[in-house]
Amino acid sequence: MLELRSNCELCDVDLPPVSADARICNYECTFCASRVDGVLHNVCPNCGGGFVPRPIRPQRALLRDPAGMERRHTKLSLDEIKARSAPARDIDPAVR
Repeated sequence: MLELRSNCELCDVDLPPVSADARICNYECTFCASRVDGVLHNVCPNCGGGFVPRPIRPQRALLRDPAGMERRHTKLSLDEIKARSAPARDIDPAVR
């Protein structure tokens, strides 16, 4: 089951469970759509994969399986992120 992380790991904006702005990679790294598009260029700085919209868990399911509460932050600098995303940004995630 997805953890539903509570914030963008880059800009720390809140991403509640109902947020259509949340994007996740294969390892559930979580970023907001504006950072995925404008800074990360659809390249996860941690695994190199692409991002997809995070599913929204129905309210009744949140009662049984609540979203994660721990706020996470990338340990990478903006320069490190740019260096990691540059080589892969024009390559489809399926063939990276």
